[in-house]
Amino acid sequence: MSVRRFRSVGVDPATGKEAFVVAQPGGFLEELADAHALKAAAVLVTIVGAVLEGGRSSDTELAAFVPALHAALEECVGIMAADREH
Repeated sequence: MSVRRFRSVGVDPATGKEAFVVAQPGGFLEELADAHALKAAAVLVTIVGAVLEGGRSSDTELAAFVPALHAALEECVGIMAADREH
């Protein structure tokens, strides 16, 4: 039994609010949510990489990224696991 969960598909430019869907496995909305998750993870990698390369960041600055990085990694792992099931 799969657990339904809300997935982000990005930010509505008109309202500035994040849009969420309950995506069915293999459906269009799941594909859209996967693409958004991968793009968000790529942006986080770029930002954290730039902070690390700068060499002047404190542990507090890096710690601020940990929750977002954890969420992105968790979602990307879920995407990869779902791909393996198909």
